Amino acid sequence: MSHRTATDIAGLSTLDSPQLVEAWESALKEPAPKHLRRQIFLPLLLYKLQEKAHGGLKPEVRQRLGKLAKSFKSGTGEATASLIASLKFKPGTQLSRKWQGKTHHVIVSERGFEYNGQTYQSLSHIARSITGTRWSGPLFFGLKKNERKGGKS
Repeated sequence: MSHRTATDIAGLSTLDSPQLVEAWESALKEPAPKHLRRQIFLPLLLYKLQEKAHGGLKPEVRQRLGKLAKSFKSGTGEATASLIASLKFKPGTQLSRKWQGKTHHVIVSERGFEYNGQTYQSLSHIARSITGTRWSGPLFFGLKKNERKGGKS
C-alpha cells in the first residue's frame, strides 16, 4: 500500500471500519487511532496518505500553528491579534458593513480597496468617509475586536 493509485484511494471509501484500520496500519506502519467514527477516520487516513506521498506542512507553518494553538489555549487574545495582523485579502474579496440603515460594500482589488467607484489604500479611509469620524477600518468592518470598554463597535 505504499504508492496508491487514484483508484485504490477511491476504493478506501467502500471499506468498512475494520478494513480501514487494517489499511491504516499497513500503509502507515503505525497503530490506527482508536474510537474514531468512520466519518472522521476516512478523511484522516486520506490526509495521512497524502502527507506520506507529498510531504507534510513546512516547518515554519508547523511552528506558526503551534504558537497560535498555544495562544488560543492561554486565552490571551494574542492569536486573534496575530491572525488579523497577518490577514491578507485576495482580490475579489467583498467586505460589508451596515451603518445607519445602509449596507456598504468594499471590494478588495490588486490596487487597494474599492468603494463607491473609488480606490482607497486603507479600510480606515473608507470607514472615515462612511461615518465622518476616525475609525480603525478593520474594527469598523468587524475584522478586529474592540478591546476598549465602551468604545465604538
